[in-house]
Amino acid sequence: MRYMVAYDLMEAARNTNAWLGATARTMAGYPAFSLIPNPAISMMAAWGEVTERSFDRMIVKPDWNILPIADENGRDMIVTPETVVEKPFGDLVRFNVQGRPPQARRILLVAPMSGHYATLLRSTVVSLLPDADVFVTDWHNARDIPVSAGKFDIEDYTLYLTDFMRKLGPDLNVIAICQPAPLTLAATALLAEQEPEAQPRTLTLIGGPIDPDAAATDVTDFGRRVTMGQLEQSMIQRVGFKYEGAGRMVYPGLLQLASFVSMNAETHSRAFWSQMLRVAEGTASDHDKHNKFYDEYLAVMDMTAEFYLSTVERIFKGLEIAKNEFVVDGHQVDFGKITNVAVKTVEGGKDDISAPGQCVAALALLTGLPDEKKASYIEPEAGHYGIFAGGSWRRNIRPLVLDFIDANSEGPKPRRKTRKTPTPVHLAQPDETGHLPV
Repeated sequence: MRYMVAYDLMEAARNTNAWLGATARTMAGYPAFSLIPNPAISMMAAWGEVTERSFDRMIVKPDWNILPIADENGRDMIVTPETVVEKPFGDLVRFNVQGRPPQARRILLVAPMSGHYATLLRSTVVSLLPDADVFVTDWHNARDIPVSAGKFDIEDYTLYLTDFMRKLGPDLNVIAICQPAPLTLAATALLAEQEPEAQPRTLTLIGGPIDPDAAATDVTDFGRRVTMGQLEQSMIQRVGFKYEGAGRMVYPGLLQLASFVSMNAETHSRAFWSQMLRVAEGTASDHDKHNKFYDEYLAVMDMTAEFYLSTVERIFKGLEIAKNEFVVDGHQVDFGKITNVAVKTVEGGKDDISAPGQCVAALALLTGLPDEKKASYIEPEAGHYGIFAGGSWRRNIRPLVLDFIDANSEGPKPRRKTRKTPTPVHLAQPDETGHLPV
């Protein structure tokens, strides 16, 4: 598998399917076919349209496309993503709300690097923008990064986070979602020890595998079952000649997507069949629920091989975070050095990716942090997606996180907006891991 030919074969298969879809859609649109009263023609066009769109989305980075938000007088304020810090493997992006003064709450969302772009947190950003200045880590697709840029593993990821936190200053509130939770905790501990004045004010860890062994899931079982040699042989490929990162060893996004889809193949099949029928009937639209969900779900990115392999080996197999033995750039991180940063964990009662118990384990590692600065919450009916982007997040978790931030802020408490925030619409389809959101 570790050859360019394997990567290019997958890209060739994707390209071929997109071409077949476009061909079917175009052929069915010939005027002469309108004279044939056969529903197979419209079904061929529908299959072509859905197929072409689906396979084309796999190599496209989605736009943030955040709608304007209203000020207290009801006037629209344009939201523009702006790069604050630019680095080879990821940028720090700020959502600039034009015409609005700086907000008391400043929130950094640490986006997961687990196969999808940071735009997966679009609805999370939208829900927080009316009440805070929001920043996000925008990780780059490894296929577009030249080999000359060097490596990027979990230690580099952690150092990126310390740089971002240092840039934003101590009045910062960090929210790490899923995969980056253990590394964000490590970055905070590193700052607490080496640059206490740069550490954030609060840290919220949402559904992250701090201690994967605390509660077994299919993900942790898989990590235990396979060897590192098997993973490297079966999952790692070299970027093909089409992209700027040609020759870089990666865990390809298309391979990840195949894994995601296989976990809920029947559900995805029903969703695509239903969409084909809607297209054939003329009831589908460019931005309907199906397209909104799958335009994001199918847009996948390559991970560097060293990041993927070091995550499995050191976080899941070696349990370096859970054992407080994590080393960054030759220095062993000590979570006991965190003494001033208020830490809250959030878990979903029905999360089968990072099951309840995995994330709250962080609090036991914080031996130097007073109990009054620790908090935890379990949303009983929430799955993995629901704890940061679904209805459970909007109704229950988001208000609790903002209250936690306010309770640990200095000076006057920010006033919560009473007007309604835009409610993102999500199709009840599997999330980025192939599981149904709640």
